[in-house]
Amino acid sequence: MDFNEFKQSLQQEHPPTSLSVFLESLWYEGKGNWKKAHDLVDDLPGTDAARVHAYLHRVEGDESNAGYWYRRAGTQRPAYSQEQEWEVLVRQFLQ
Repeated sequence: MDFNEFKQSLQQEHPPTSLSVFLESLWYEGKGNWKKAHDLVDDLPGTDAARVHAYLHRVEGDESNAGYWYRRAGTQRPAYSQEQEWEVLVRQFLQ
């Protein structure tokens, strides 16, 4: 699946079955279901989970919590928009 196919899949009611948990989380956030997206990564270990978690708290508007998760992911909050961050993350996890 490429980025355009992923983005087109947002028109469907359910995510594609072949997605990683990180892509599934980003899929739900792309559909506007923040809670489902957050629930998928909330208890997962590792820097990938922390990175998606940070993005989700940025979307939520909780900057201090997002900052905590960016630090756990070993990165800083990006200087670009949330929309661009979503695309960067999707593209990263599609590789």
